[in-house]
Amino acid sequence: MAGEGDKTIQLAALGRPFSLGMLYDCRNDSLIPALTLWDREALEKDAVESSQPNSNFEIVASDSIEDKSSALDVDASLKASFLSGLVKVEGSAKYLSDCKISKNQARVTLKYKTTTKFQQLSMNHIGIGKVEHPYVFEKGLATHVVTGILYGAQAFFVFDREVSKKEDQEDIEGILKVMIKKIPTFKIEGQGSLQMRDEDIANVDKFSCKFHGDFNLEKHPVSFQEAIEVYQSLPKLLGTKGENAVPQKVWLMPLKSLNSDAAKLVQQISERLIRDAQKVLEDFSELERRCNDAEKCKTTQQFPQINKKVKAFKELVSQYKLDFQKIMARKLPLIRGGGEEEGVLAEILKKVHSSPFNSNDLNEWMDYKENEIQIISSLIDKMLNMTIVTSHITLHREIHSEDVRHTVCFVFNSLETPEPYLSALSNYLDDTTKPDNVPCAYDVEKEQAWFLSNVQVVYKKKKLFKDFAEANKENNSIRFLTAAVRDDVKKGATVHLYTDGNLVTDNFEPPSKPEMITCGITHNSVTLNISPPQFGLAAVTHYTVELSCVHGNNDWHQEMECKAGDVTVSGLEMNEEYRFRCRAMCAVGLGPACEASTLIKTLPSSPPENLQVECYSTELSVRWEKPSDLGRGVKFEHYILEYAETSPGVKPEELTWNKLTFTDTKAIISGLQLLTQYTVRIRCDCGVAGLGKDKTVVVSTSVVKLPLEIKRLAEAVKNEGNKIKDHPGPLEVYSLPLEARPMNVDGCKNYRFGKDSKTSAKPNRTIMVLGATGAGKSTLVNGMINYILGVTWEDRFRFKLVDEDTAKSQAHSQTSEVTVYKLNHRDGFKIDYSLTIVDTPGFGDTRGIERDRMIISQLENLFSAQHGVSEIDAICFVAQASLARLTPTQKYVFDSVLSIFGKDVAENIRIMVTFADSHTPPVLTAINESGVPCAKRKNGLPIHFKFNSSALFADNKLVEANNEDDDNEDEEDGGGNFDKMFWDMGTKSMKNFFSALNLIETKSLTITKEVLKQRRQLEISIENLQKNVKLGLAKLDEINRESQILQTNEKEITTGNGNFEYEVSYKKRVQIDFSITGEYSLNCQKCKKTCCYSCNVQSDAFTYLCYAMGWSGNCTQCPNKCFHSEHAIQKYRWDYVDVTEKRTYQDLKDKYQEAKKKKMSVQDIIRQMKVEYDDLENDVGRLIEESATCINTLKEIALKPNPLSTPEYIDLLIEGEKSEHKPGYLERIKKLQHMRENAVTMERVSRGDKLLSTCGGRRV
Repeated sequence: MAGEGDKTIQLAALGRPFSLGMLYDCRNDSLIPALTLWDREALEKDAVESSQPNSNFEIVASDSIEDKSSALDVDASLKASFLSGLVKVEGSAKYLSDCKISKNQARVTLKYKTTTKFQQLSMNHIGIGKVEHPYVFEKGLATHVVTGILYGAQAFFVFDREVSKKEDQEDIEGILKVMIKKIPTFKIEGQGSLQMRDEDIANVDKFSCKFHGDFNLEKHPVSFQEAIEVYQSLPKLLGTKGENAVPQKVWLMPLKSLNSDAAKLVQQISERLIRDAQKVLEDFSELERRCNDAEKCKTTQQFPQINKKVKAFKELVSQYKLDFQKIMARKLPLIRGGGEEEGVLAEILKKVHSSPFNSNDLNEWMDYKENEIQIISSLIDKMLNMTIVTSHITLHREIHSEDVRHTVCFVFNSLETPEPYLSALSNYLDDTTKPDNVPCAYDVEKEQAWFLSNVQVVYKKKKLFKDFAEANKENNSIRFLTAAVRDDVKKGATVHLYTDGNLVTDNFEPPSKPEMITCGITHNSVTLNISPPQFGLAAVTHYTVELSCVHGNNDWHQEMECKAGDVTVSGLEMNEEYRFRCRAMCAVGLGPACEASTLIKTLPSSPPENLQVECYSTELSVRWEKPSDLGRGVKFEHYILEYAETSPGVKPEELTWNKLTFTDTKAIISGLQLLTQYTVRIRCDCGVAGLGKDKTVVVSTSVVKLPLEIKRLAEAVKNEGNKIKDHPGPLEVYSLPLEARPMNVDGCKNYRFGKDSKTSAKPNRTIMVLGATGAGKSTLVNGMINYILGVTWEDRFRFKLVDEDTAKSQAHSQTSEVTVYKLNHRDGFKIDYSLTIVDTPGFGDTRGIERDRMIISQLENLFSAQHGVSEIDAICFVAQASLARLTPTQKYVFDSVLSIFGKDVAENIRIMVTFADSHTPPVLTAINESGVPCAKRKNGLPIHFKFNSSALFADNKLVEANNEDDDNEDEEDGGGNFDKMFWDMGTKSMKNFFSALNLIETKSLTITKEVLKQRRQLEISIENLQKNVKLGLAKLDEINRESQILQTNEKEITTGNGNFEYEVSYKKRVQIDFSITGEYSLNCQKCKKTCCYSCNVQSDAFTYLCYAMGWSGNCTQCPNKCFHSEHAIQKYRWDYVDVTEKRTYQDLKDKYQEAKKKKMSVQDIIRQMKVEYDDLENDVGRLIEESATCINTLKEIALKPNPLSTPEYIDLLIEGEKSEHKPGYLERIKKLQHMRENAVTMERVSRGDKLLSTCGGRRV
């Protein structure tokens, strides 16, 4: 096998002046000039030349030696010679020596390479006996001779740009790569003008350019634009015949092949050792770049102590790198020539790794130094307008300045501390007697780096110093500095305080912010509590409180000086907003301010005056006078009276307060415990201005009974309530003192009468009052409250819980919202429990079906809400006594009401008959005949209770007068005594009803809620099903129309002459805005369709609560079951309108070919149209399945089917509307016809019909 010295070598020229026949020494990679084996004439005469034209360009993104060597085609051996300094490169090869000088430098290189010709020696030169000067072999100066040369030229355009901290180096280099790839496409117009887009110019504007090439340029490019111009001129610079080309690659023949006495290359250095040496030198270069970046850093320049150490480190590394290269330059030729083994180089590398200059220790020291620079930078960057003192002389001058008294200096103590590691590096370079294989002992003392152990303490001191400086920036007698002063005891940083040029302390701790909380607010004062600061307490002398009025000039004013603790700032304006802040003060200056986190507003009024309380056994009679002062612009609305059971030592904020509101200056608090202590307070509610200052008193109930005039509960409540002005009739009518309670249920209101008792064990019963408009529900509820409060026929007053609007048409329900009344039990109630009444609007008024659906939606909200109604004791169905036969509309009202409940509440339904007399009401027979499910008596009639509310507000004085005139007549036959009879009948029925109510089993509304949910889901599915069926049929017509046209014109289409025009009707998707209605739709943003019309949800955050959503949060209406987060609540809906448009065959073909990404025939297009229809048919099938599931579930759990689900039922309602001709009947008929379409669809779904496939027999 041939040895290293017997092989022909290919070698990169690297700008060196090679020529044919030149001698070369591969031991040190040097050319041997002047000495040749042949005369010049012989070389030129018999040389062989061939053309070799080739050009290419590539991008070099890396700056490593490896990638640069690859770009220049440098092999490992030549690379080793270059790294050790044996080879000096020229021309384009200078690119090898061009390294980045900073890590914050983006670099991308464009390489251009071209070849022109190849020259080689012939056998006339190297044949036996052809050497003209054989004595050259004996000199032993060379190992090889040049036998071939490839000519051409190379150029490297090196683009650099500095990268800021906010930029990403890879992104910048990526932009440049993109721009370099465009270079061949750029054009230079006349006058040398380069045509580039503005965005391209912006991308490369900050890049610089360096040129390394084998071309003779008049001017080297320095910008991207100049580089493009030079790049495009390179082919011309070679000359018309390539006469300016230079050697790019040479072929070397061993001299040993020509003469056995010649010198030879004994061995090459192994690539592993060359890579190790290369890694060592690259590590040194990387460290030099890091040092360069550190030296340029602003912080390093501000602190010369750091710069001095970094510079010394860099010089030591550079010196060691140079020494290492010199050793390699000596050893490489010896190893290649056989004078030494390559193990020598391995030992040299081993010594590097065991020396103080090993890569790990060098980089670790640099890591620490960069970390130190970064920490110092972060410390001083936020100290705005801070003077940094760079020398001890300057510091001495600053602290002795006559124009300041105090100097506060933030001092870095450890920047001048000696670095043992730097000493170890220097000693190693100086110690030439140390054996090569003995490791050097040194101690880097990394664990002593001040910022590793003290950084948190330093940051704390920096913040104290910065805050103190900011607080005193307007004080010209204090100067703030930053400096470096060596202190081997206090590591890290301290704060020095100088006064009159003398050092007072080298560990000054300025005061931090004190803590401040608001303790109390009145109409003219604010009480604050000041706590001492966490830091700098020793320096604090006192505290200051400052305030600023928001509506004044907004300036801060020092209000007072004080000690820590409670501080009251008085003399403030009422109903004004103030800012408060406090500071700790020391002998040097102000500490930073602690500002209240929120504005503090004084109360809008002074307290009510002359508060007096009279105590009884279970009640308190409270009186007061109006407040003496109100704030400017404040409007009084009412008084808030609060009371709470208390005991000695309990703070007001720990009490559970009960609240009442009044406009009068008197009140009675009832339902209290005997011999119990209560705290009572009264204040003004000033509306938007808030609550005024309170007046408080502590009292105890006694054993004294109520005064005789208010002994009855009805009398007491009358004193608490408000008289209704202008109420018709001779009796006084009072509204109950109700308290509105928050419920957060759309369409529902909640009121409370009396307080929830925590000591009473009285149960609560819940009734729901439902019925048709005009049935007398509101009056019945008012009758209930009069009975419960104990109002008698003889009383000259009555109460109203529901205030009917007498001006409102009786065709409309008197109640517009579902209202929940919670009547808490009080002593004197005629029932022995608390009562909750759910009063509903009337069904079947002239506003039609939409109004009824709104009522059902309100009940749905009430049953589903967290604090709504979850159980029921009685469903009170109110019906007029005279209804002997139910009209379709009246039956619809019955069925509509009952259809919202589950089957389990049938036994809880009670019939409340209004306008009744002493006879059996005909309506009971009608109810039986209509099949209303409810509890029955033994005689088969529904359990019912009779009332005639005409007596509720009747004149009882008139009855007394009639009694005096008709003493001999039977009481029930007297004309004036009917009212008294109806009153007594109502009282008896009330007594019977409420007694029976206490025995009825309470039912949960869980199944009822499920009925409502399923019914709403069914409505949504049927609505979407209707639309999809219409859309599918329209699509079917569209497809059939287009298919017929395509088939008719198939021949013309096949021959290429088929771009004809035709007209087609289709359904176009549009957005319909209904924002004026106040309703919302749930729209899928992915499918671009409306999934729920008139959605019960009004916020995107709660789309999962919509009834269109399944239990998993996926939409039941979307074809792909999209997740709820893909939906939005919006004030428009997606719908379809019929449009007719003209189309061309080309439009149709482009549509389907673009979708399928391939050419399609007429039959292919028709098949693809069929796929679209199939997708619609699948959607319809899915909605049918959803609807059928709801229908089956409702059959199982609902008390009655929805009356609007039967087409025949709706037909009767339509006929009834036509015959009755009530106002608005045409609009109601239109709604009923729409409902009939839904009912037909629902009926077909129940039968399992395939809605599309059976429509008119149409097919694709």
